[in-house]
This record gives sequence, C-alpha cells and structure tokens, in this order.
Amino acid sequence: MAEERLQKVLAAAGLGSRRQVEAWLRDGRIQVNGQVAQLGERADPLRDQISLDGQPIAAACAPLLILLNKPAGVVCSCSDPEGRATVLDLLPDELAQGQGLHPVGRLDQESRGALLLTNQGALTLRLTHPRFGHRKTYRVRVAGEPEDRMLEQWRRGLPLDGEPSAPVQLRRLQQGPWAGRPSTLLELVMREGRNRQIRRTAVALGHPVLDLERVSIGPIRLGPLPEGRWRRVDSQEWGRQDPLADADRTP
Repeated sequence: MAEERLQKVLAAAGLGSRRQVEAWLRDGRIQVNGQVAQLGERADPLRDQISLDGQPIAAACAPLLILLNKPAGVVCSCSDPEGRATVLDLLPDELAQGQGLHPVGRLDQESRGALLLTNQGALTLRLTHPRFGHRKTYRVRVAGEPEDRMLEQWRRGLPLDGEPSAPVQLRRLQQGPWAGRPSTLLELVMREGRNRQIRRTAVALGHPVLDLERVSIGPIRLGPLPEGRWRRVDSQEWGRQDPLADADRTP
C-alpha cells in the first residue's frame, strides 16, 4: 500500500475527521514508528506503526460500498441493545465483522428497500450531506385516496415541528384495495429529509403510510435485488464519478 497523508489514514480508520486529525498532529498526539508525527507527514498503514496517544491503530480496510434491500422489521444500525435484528445480521460474517461497515443514512425499522453501507467516513458524508443533493426515490402506499389538493400540499412541503419541509416530487401511481382496505400508491422523490418525514407528513394529511419502500439512492437503483439480499455497488453505476475515489478527495 502506498504512503498516504496521516489525515487520510486516520480518517479512513474511522478515528475522526481530517480536520480533527490535523489538530491531533499539531498537539503531538500522533506517532509514526515511535516518533512524534508532523503536519503533512505521510505513512503506509500496512508497513508503519501509527499510534494515537500511544495506542496503535489498525490499518484501514479496503473501501467497500454495498447496496442492501432492507426488509421491514430490521434495525438500521450496527448493533441493538434490545437484541433486534440489524442490517449487519443480513451480511456474511466476512463482511459484517472486521470491515468497519456502517449504514449510510437510515431507514426506520418499519420501512424497507434500498440502503447503502460503507466503511468510508468521507463517503458517508458525501452520500448524506444535503449540499451534494443525492435524490432518493420512494414508493409509498397510503391509506385511503388523498385529494389532489392534499398531494399539492405535500409537494410544497408541509411544516413539521413548526419548521417548513423541503419541497418534494410526488405523483400518484395507482389506487385500489391493499390488505382489504382502500389505498393509494405514490412515487415520492426528495433530496433531503427529516426524521420520519414521509410518515409524519402522511399522518398530518390524514392518510397514514401502509407501506414504504425506498427504490433508489441517486443513480443506484434497487432493481431486482431480492428483499434481505445485498450486492456490491459498481463504481460505473455512478456514471463518470466513482464515489469511493471522490470520497478520497473530500477535504
């Protein structure tokens, strides 16, 4: 493995942001092969012994980006104190253990569909921060048959907790019975969202969510991936940009 800046090495190991690492370097908290490291110094994590406050750090794992079709009832977390199944339980042991994988963003326990997991902190930031504007597409089945004026309210962004919500794209796909009750299937596209925003908005409009599935994140589509299964994301799915390489350039 080639030498890299210590800011990148420690950030990739999940120890902090690059700015945090720079502060540690200025404070003399990082050592390479027993010597206090300097700002701008480079090291090979597979060859050099790198320590923070005297504690060795593990070499960063190879970059991974995985798409999982999360079933309803699974917790979007690496562990759960209540003993519920987590998204890592759906991965083989060689991926779930020792790779540093964590969910990118989240889906609530009752929701299902597309979820990305990675072991790169910078990539997590790039995929979740609103300034990058990655669109997420959902299929939302709500109870009843909402009127057009209600859907227009939803498009404009219904206030929640006294704060306005960002506008969304919304269209009606079909109406008909679901589990023995009237329902409407909607397609919803949003660039940023708040905690349980879709479910809370639907309740506020009088048409609670019966089923919620995320079908795409940016250009990454769920497609025919079966529920509960996963696949590695090919960098070509992002068009010209490889998100793993792009994450390396995040300051």
